[in-house]
Amino acid sequence: MKITSEPDILRAVREDAWMMDILEAAATLKLPDWWICAGFVRSKIWDVQHGFAERTPLTDIDVIYYDPSDLREEVEKLREAQLKNQYPGIPWSVKNQARMHTVNHLPPYRSSTDGMSKFPETATALGLSLNEDGQLILAAPHGVEDVIHLVLRPSPYFAAHPHLLPVYEKRIAGKNWQGIWNGLHSLPADVT
Repeated sequence: MKITSEPDILRAVREDAWMMDILEAAATLKLPDWWICAGFVRSKIWDVQHGFAERTPLTDIDVIYYDPSDLREEVEKLREAQLKNQYPGIPWSVKNQARMHTVNHLPPYRSSTDGMSKFPETATALGLSLNEDGQLILAAPHGVEDVIHLVLRPSPYFAAHPHLLPVYEKRIAGKNWQGIWNGLHSLPADVT
């Protein structure tokens, strides 16, 4: 099965019991505006597009949320510990997007999705969550076309700020994604 649309992404995730277990674990924290983002979503799509029978290992599971009322990093670490106790062996990372703009030296984010939109590449600016009814939802501030079509491209935020492009380029080189998923191809920032 190839993924050709957002409904295909949601179907592939719903059919992945491990991913759904991870999402349900994160939901137990009842964090405001929470998402599991980045490689958790992107790697699933790239694995499907490449026909991989085995899941590509993840370096971490990025849980983000948005809570401007408590910006303490210790709270994030407490949430990570709660997840590790509930689901040991998973490399959980929990970050409050209301605080992360200071870490990334950017203007304040307005929401978790706004934070995602500032990720370096479009294919990583993706998040999954469960709504109040337990239904799987996808956030894709730059759409799903690049991730589906195996395109590596700077996000519009990075493309609009040329001083950030070396960060993007270093990240792409360091991740060696094209060595794992050989169908990926890079496009320069100015190609739309």
